[in-house]
Amino acid sequence: MLDYVGGNRLTLLKNGEQYFPALVAAIDAATAEVFLETYIFADDQTGSLVADALARAAARGVATHLLIDGFGAQDFAPRFREMLSKANAEVLVFRPAISPWPPWRQRMRLRRMHRKMASIDGAVAFVGGINIIDDYHTPNQTPPRYDYAVCIEGPLAAHVHAEASKLWMRVSWATFGKRWRRWPGFAALSGRAPRHSPPQGEPAAGSHHAALAVRDNLRHRRDIEDAYLELIDAAREEVVIASAYFFPGRRFRIALTRAARRGVNVTVLLQGKADYRLLHYASRALYGPLLLAGVRIHEYHRSFLHAKVAVFDGRVASVGSSNIDPLSLLMAREANVFVDDAGFAAELRASLHEAIENGSLAIPRRRRRLPFLLRARIWASYRIARLLLAFYGYDRQH
Repeated sequence: MLDYVGGNRLTLLKNGEQYFPALVAAIDAATAEVFLETYIFADDQTGSLVADALARAAARGVATHLLIDGFGAQDFAPRFREMLSKANAEVLVFRPAISPWPPWRQRMRLRRMHRKMASIDGAVAFVGGINIIDDYHTPNQTPPRYDYAVCIEGPLAAHVHAEASKLWMRVSWATFGKRWRRWPGFAALSGRAPRHSPPQGEPAAGSHHAALAVRDNLRHRRDIEDAYLELIDAAREEVVIASAYFFPGRRFRIALTRAARRGVNVTVLLQGKADYRLLHYASRALYGPLLLAGVRIHEYHRSFLHAKVAVFDGRVASVGSSNIDPLSLLMAREANVFVDDAGFAAELRASLHEAIENGSLAIPRRRRRLPFLLRARIWASYRIARLLLAFYGYDRQH
């Protein structure tokens, strides 16, 4: 069950053009503490913008913590590391690459830190699917990649702060180094006071009821998937889901088809451009049964779709980092915010329907027979994907 808290003000941010200015402004306003988690931290204009903001914060005495993933950000720029180190900012790597291992074996380490989350002074937080990378950093694409984040002010910001500081502590311990001693929570263990004391709770900032759902490999392994399934099963009118990578397990597929058969308008917006080809073609093997059950599938072609969002009955919305695939739902660390507010949901719903109507192509319910080579590619990709899932212990019931 989702633990909703009231009194929040949530702002929907579309694409990097809205997210990065808000993130940098919040970091520049920080007085005590900054946590930033990202899967990718690119050496480009956006990376420089955010790294500069983190360095400025650390230089003025703000306890600044950057957590990057060891695979997604394996090419983290040495100039950023040097700049942040000189400013006294802390940088940690979640499951860093093992140097003797070849690239193919590094890719097989699928338990990644895929969250895109920030906490500033425990009072302002960001959660979404947007990496630290230029929106326009896609080959031969003029429109930016399509994605969302949410800015949180109010009591829920303290929940984000707790999750960010907890993961920072765990990664710090895992490094077996001394850097973890600068984690603010070390004071509770050592008896020393932290350099700053970020707010432990925030007063009401608005009227939004929202909950933070995280996926880890301990107590919260299926929290995000279970929240989706509960909301799909409760839907009576409409379910709209946008997911960059889509390879749902059996329970998820049954929930979607069951909703469509009871008259719910179920629409799924998926990536139309192939970036990860294996998953791109494997997911198409699932189209037929979903279409026949009444699920509407659209492929987004205006640019690269990177969104991981949903709206249920025009009332509850989800914005986060979790795709609808086993990597996100069963292996990676993820974070999603669920918002129980008709106004917020209506804003996201309108944005999704605009993308569906003007940026996507509908997949017909009864398609013409696909060319042999394409069918062979889809079949082979699906079989390989299923074999990999079995290798990693994927339960057929999920």
